[in-house]
Amino acid sequence: MLTYYKLGPYVLELKLRRRVTMNTDGENIDYFKAEAARTDVPYQVIINMYLTEFRMQKRHLAVA
Repeated sequence: MLTYYKLGPYVLELKLRRRVTMNTDGENIDYFKAEAARTDVPYQVIINMYLTEFRMQKRHLAVA
């Protein structure tokens, strides 16, 4: 699906998007939905922004 969206004056993108299904703790969803209410940005977009930032910074999980 081709999605065109704008978030504020800084982000304008045309991306090929893929739908995913994932399981996560309810507290995680509550956090992102609260951020969505605070920022007026859909929570799915916020989750994607977090994942993108993590990837762009080339961060890795520390698994013990």
